Amino acid sequence: MVRYYCPYCNSKYQFQKQSSKGNLICALCGEELIKKPFIRLNQIIAFVAASSLLLPLIYTFIFLIKNQINPPNKNYQANSNLIIKETLS
Repeated sequence: MVRYYCPYCNSKYQFQKQSSKGNLICALCGEELIKKPFIRLNQIIAFVAASSLLLPLIYTFIFLIKNQINPPNKNYQANSNLIIKETLS
């Protein structure tokens, strides 16, 4: 999706019309409209910066919830004795 804009007029009051050559021009000032890209470089940089701050936070919350549901077993020696006793019986 390519959008056009007039660099001189306010974006609220811009109207497009076509010139005799087929170019889009601003109806207010008569200046040729400029293409505005769908994704700009500053949007990409802002997305990378925001994700670098938010992804570690999301990652921490996921593992916090995971450890609340299935807490890790911290008594490793007791587990090994249980396994040995079960195999001897």
